[in-house]
Amino acid sequence: MRPLPDPRFRQPLSGLYWQVEDAKGGSFSSRSLWDGSLALPADLPGDGEIHEHTIVGPRGQSVVVLERTLFLPDALQPIRIRVAEDEQDLEQAVASFNRMLALSLGILAAVLIAAALLQVRLGLRPLKWLEEDLAAVRAGRTKRFLQPMPSEVQPLVDDLNALLEHADEVVERARLQTGNLAHALKTNLAVLTNEMQRLQHGAPVDIALLSQQVGAMRRHIDYHMARARAAGARGVPGAGADLGHCAAALARAMRKVHADRVLDIAINIPKGAKFAGEGQDLEEMLGNLVDNACKWSRRRVTISCQSEGNRLLITIDDDGLGLAADRREQVLAPGVRLDESVPGSGLGLGVVRDLARLYGGEIRLDQSPLGGLMAELRLPAVP
Repeated sequence: MRPLPDPRFRQPLSGLYWQVEDAKGGSFSSRSLWDGSLALPADLPGDGEIHEHTIVGPRGQSVVVLERTLFLPDALQPIRIRVAEDEQDLEQAVASFNRMLALSLGILAAVLIAAALLQVRLGLRPLKWLEEDLAAVRAGRTKRFLQPMPSEVQPLVDDLNALLEHADEVVERARLQTGNLAHALKTNLAVLTNEMQRLQHGAPVDIALLSQQVGAMRRHIDYHMARARAAGARGVPGAGADLGHCAAALARAMRKVHADRVLDIAINIPKGAKFAGEGQDLEEMLGNLVDNACKWSRRRVTISCQSEGNRLLITIDDDGLGLAADRREQVLAPGVRLDESVPGSGLGLGVVRDLARLYGGEIRLDQSPLGGLMAELRLPAVP
């Protein structure tokens, strides 16, 4: 029989033993058992089972025995195979393994903690760069976040740069609107100053002229305020107004204003259509167009809308007399009124055109299928 590789099986009373018994009572054992034997209970393990026992060994020490049965070819009865080792040696081996395992786990934990700290430090480094760039922007040393960032942080930097760019545009447009308003009011203020000086010297004052100038100043202020509001709202994230609600409210108001004419105002707007801008600006544009349509219509006005990708095509039709093709562009200029007999300032369509352009849209006038004027207003839509 080929010897087992562990030399302790050949060393007498080494603490590591084996023993084989056949069904007739014959036995074979390792040299380490010397003249002793492994006396076990009479229980016979089933096929494939392993029994464990703790008994007294050849040196009087406690040993742990593992036993199983094995059927040899052409044998009717199984043989019993037993392997034993001193319990103290087992406990020392387990303790040694536990110490090695604890040391290994401790080293692994230390490495993992160090790696996590390093990862956190490296991962948060872009935020430190972002903080430095923000301090530079606040101090006025730069106007944008210029330092390249990792792909995880770059979208945030792009959004911040877009907000800064939008803020710069708003400030620039506000300066432009302020200059335009100042220029527009200069003449009116000069007339008012002249009349005030006449009043100080006891000369008669033209009340109608004063009223006219004050009204013109009010119209200029309203006009430029609307432009400034639209310029500031353009591109602001989250801005949106429900087109259907706005049209319904305007229709109710126009029916009351023109109650004596019993107008038929029809609305055909799909549910969920939203304008990507301030609701007040939508009311300003739509209100001017619907008001004009109601003024010039005979009886019927329609408000409809259809989507064109990321745009809204809003159409206002009336069954009035319409407008000659060569005069449609003219009425879009601020202050132009083709019929002085109808109340108005002449700024309505000009405001609509300017507001639409500030939002990247446009207005177009054409012949209506109803026979009157058709106003087509294209505006950005909320996705």
